[in-house]
Amino acid sequence: MGILTAEMNADINKVWDSCLTNIRNNVNERSFRTWFRPIVPVALDKNVLTVQLPNEFFYKHLEEHYLEVLKQTIRNELGPNARLEYQIIRQRETESANTKRKEKSQEKEVIRNPFVIPGIKKIRVEPQLIGKYTFDNFIEGDCNKLARSAGIRLAESPGSTAFNPLTIYGNSGLGKTHLAHAIGNLAISYKSDLKVLYVSTEKFTNQIIQAIKSGNISELVAFYQDLDLFILDDIHFLANREKTQEILFHIFNQIHHNGKQIVLTSDRPPKDLDGMDERLISRFKWGLSADLTAPDFETRMAIAQYKLEKERKQIPNEVLEYVCFNIRDNIRELEGLLTSLLFQANVTNAKIDIALAESILTKFIEKEQKEINVENIKSLVCDALEMDVRQVAGKSRKRDFVSARQIIMYLSKKYTNASYKEIGESFGGRDHSTVIHACKAVKDQIETNKLFRDKVKNLERDIELTFKK
Repeated sequence: MGILTAEMNADINKVWDSCLTNIRNNVNERSFRTWFRPIVPVALDKNVLTVQLPNEFFYKHLEEHYLEVLKQTIRNELGPNARLEYQIIRQRETESANTKRKEKSQEKEVIRNPFVIPGIKKIRVEPQLIGKYTFDNFIEGDCNKLARSAGIRLAESPGSTAFNPLTIYGNSGLGKTHLAHAIGNLAISYKSDLKVLYVSTEKFTNQIIQAIKSGNISELVAFYQDLDLFILDDIHFLANREKTQEILFHIFNQIHHNGKQIVLTSDRPPKDLDGMDERLISRFKWGLSADLTAPDFETRMAIAQYKLEKERKQIPNEVLEYVCFNIRDNIRELEGLLTSLLFQANVTNAKIDIALAESILTKFIEKEQKEINVENIKSLVCDALEMDVRQVAGKSRKRDFVSARQIIMYLSKKYTNASYKEIGESFGGRDHSTVIHACKAVKDQIETNKLFRDKVKNLERDIELTFKK
């Protein structure tokens, strides 16, 4: 590019500072700090501004999420024909010649990378991350605030926080995998040469099986122990896999000993993992266990609105409220229903209204009708008592609604594995103490009021017949 004079450098910085001011007004502060502050202007040739980016992932993220912002900003500064070009740092430019020679001499001793594509020489770790899963599109709510905050904190400096490992747990469809990828993506955005790896438990187990067959188990273990950030998804699938657990135990110990970071996801907290070596469980408990619960109505609305804005689609607000009220436990299903609703309306040229949403919702509910969970118990009880679910789940203090609400909480605790906290969350974020009080109140009435006892017994019979408990 040649040598930049002080005057040229000042012009470049002046243009880029002006661009940053414009960009800052169009994105949130976290996005600005994460994705625009690290950009370095390196050349200005008439209407072409060249900037330097930390890595390939950074480039892809900017192109995917902020292309329009960048395009408009550059044109405002340099005219309608302005262009932005990129330089991407592909290796540490500060390496000395001696270091490079040393690396070359050691190339034959490089630990085998299980993620290398056969036939292609590739030494550095490919993180196996999905770029679209970021914190920018992971909507924050009370249901995920702890896990999200911890993830952002450790991504800034993996291994240096008190929560190592970070175990993220919760039911399917609540965003565990999204959050795991977001942590890895953010960590790399801060430090491009970080050795980050995301892997599912299934793939991890298969690698171990293949390594045992080929006699390369020591190389595989050494590869994993050299990571800076190891993300292992769905550890509950490790149940009763003794050899995989044994190898993970040694990998875990070494990574932790090296002061590096481990992130785990599971469908339950570490203490409740079955078929697991006690030594592993004790290590899973060393750090922080953060749960993802079903999002409240407001968070579900925010997630739905974000999806529609991203796809530049519109749905009447009353329809959106209807969908978000009826899909409570699974974000993946909420997004799937919205996709189906938009597709159906487009194909049939139908009006998007509650009737259309209801017809599509019925198909979703039918798939899960035999599953015994809080929401299905809630629907069954409200149907039997001829009450509106929204009023029972809401804040009404009317006696009949309060009684029905307490019965549902009691039956949910009896027939599901949901915790008091999870049951409370499904009733608009009520505290666990409210659920405990409700269960006690129902038990007291069962003992003292025959009519009430008979009503509860009939509901229990309906549940057992419906769900074949």
